[in-house]
Amino acid sequence: MRAGEDVAGGSARWRRGEAVRADAQAAKDAAAQAFYELDTVQRDVRISVQAVAAADDSPGARRAIADFTALGNRIDEVSAAYISALDAHDLDAEDLDSGAAARARQQLDQSKQQLLAVKAELERFNGFLEPLVVAAEAQLAQVTPAVERAKQSWLAASNALDAARAARLGTDDLSRRLASLGPQLTLLGEGAGKHGVQTILRTAAEAQRTAEAIRAEAARLPEQARDIDQRLSSLRTRTQALETKSGNIAPVLSELRRRFSSACWQDLQHVPEQTATAVRNAQNRLAEASKARDEQRWADAIGILSAVRDLLNTADGSVTVVNERLHALNEAQRAPEAEIEKARFALRDAQRLAMAGRSAPDPRHAAPLDAAVVRLDSAATALTGRHPDYWHFLTELAAVRETAAQVVQSIREERGAGAR
Repeated sequence: MRAGEDVAGGSARWRRGEAVRADAQAAKDAAAQAFYELDTVQRDVRISVQAVAAADDSPGARRAIADFTALGNRIDEVSAAYISALDAHDLDAEDLDSGAAARARQQLDQSKQQLLAVKAELERFNGFLEPLVVAAEAQLAQVTPAVERAKQSWLAASNALDAARAARLGTDDLSRRLASLGPQLTLLGEGAGKHGVQTILRTAAEAQRTAEAIRAEAARLPEQARDIDQRLSSLRTRTQALETKSGNIAPVLSELRRRFSSACWQDLQHVPEQTATAVRNAQNRLAEASKARDEQRWADAIGILSAVRDLLNTADGSVTVVNERLHALNEAQRAPEAEIEKARFALRDAQRLAMAGRSAPDPRHAAPLDAAVVRLDSAATALTGRHPDYWHFLTELAAVRETAAQVVQSIREERGAGAR
């Protein structure tokens, strides 16, 4: 009976040992599952924290990041304890006794509880973090479109520079400005995770703005060149026309000298010389403008062309004065009565308006009109002799008409003010 009892006792001990070993293995599996779940939650929360760190620099965000760092240290501690417990016992060893298996189970159970506790703490932290994550994701959503806009603007500027170079226009300065955006593009490529959302958005906006300005300037280059070429061509034509006109001034002046007194043409004596000088100056300045255009000094070219236009306007005006002088003198000589009648009509019109609604004119109006009548009569009387001063005659009649017009305007302004 003793031998049978020994066999039965050994079998029971073996079964108890296997049960303890199984319990230890189950504890190991449970701890491993807890470790895996903690690791999964930690990875998810880390991504959220990184998003917050990239997008938010508020005190609340900084506190959350610090709390996550502290939680990370706690996770490292319990993870290290779990790994130590795992390494301390080989549950697959054939000579593992029940006592060792029981200790392994106890340590692994303890590690599992620690892992679950810190996981629960991490999940609570994730709940606190959620509003910050929502706000951060809203900001992060702006990053990709902003970076893409900056890159597209840079590409558009690069293409515009290529088109300008194809048109044989210099783009060195614009190319240098575009190349200077390289560090900004590198920063945009490194992303918000490294530099923060606000830095990325600000840099993207600056890069986009600069690139668009470069593109616009590059696109204007052909247009500026065409505009200046057209101005150059137009002003060259005007200069040539003025040169032709200047050759016709001498005959007109000769006729003025032959037919009219010196007072009628003396002030025009220098027009031929002035016109020839204007032609030479215009030709020289146009050469300067052409050089500035070739060197793409657009502002200089435009400034020179404006000066040439003013120069030609003045010279053209002088030539016109000579021709108009001869025409006006011819008309005065042919029919002085017509000029006198125009002046008398203007005076009569002013006198009627001055008397309207009055028994006597206002002296302020009558005096200049009376003086103008005397001036008109004197001018008409002065047309005597072999070479009357028709220019003085015309000048006086113009002054008479101007006096009449001034009186009319004064009367109407006064009556308009009284009506109000």
